[in-house]
Amino acid sequence: GRVMKLMGLQFDRTSAACQSPVQGGERKERITANGMGADEGVIRAIIDRQFASLSWDETITPGWDDFAGDFLDGASLFPAARPARRTSVADFVERMRGLSDTSLRSLQETVLGTDICVFGNIAIAAVAAEMIENSAETSRSMEMLLLVKSEGQWKIVAQAWDKASEANPLPDALVSGVTSR
Repeated sequence: GRVMKLMGLQFDRTSAACQSPVQGGERKERITANGMGADEGVIRAIIDRQFASLSWDETITPGWDDFAGDFLDGASLFPAARPARRTSVADFVERMRGLSDTSLRSLQETVLGTDICVFGNIAIAAVAAEMIENSAETSRSMEMLLLVKSEGQWKIVAQAWDKASEANPLPDALVSGVTSR
């Protein structure tokens, strides 16, 4: 038909064409767009940079400036803690910086899969991710990003995430090639 569903939303196929899921190693990606292939690549690079910048250990320093640089001024973050509370990018970076200097000596974040939908100058991205804290504790999360293209550059305007669990597993569409959800 002419209507498709993405992330629970319906899109008319005349304005958005859906590509089949692509399997690449352990990372699953699905891109839905209106023919602007370069935009998806830029958004994917932003997502990769976001996760790489928040990975560190005794030999790798966090990329605080890279992380913050991908957000539009005034962007909102909504961490997994409930009740939901907005935090600024600067406050989030300051909190993570403090943790990296004290109790969180290493953090490895890995993108497991993405689902990107672009329409004109707006986009949404769902990202399944895995985090390994202090080389021991592994957890997974689902992150949702809202992006806008302004002055020719894609920027994140809002990002929220929630923890995956047995009762709240990561979506099969994003992690079907990964051994455990």
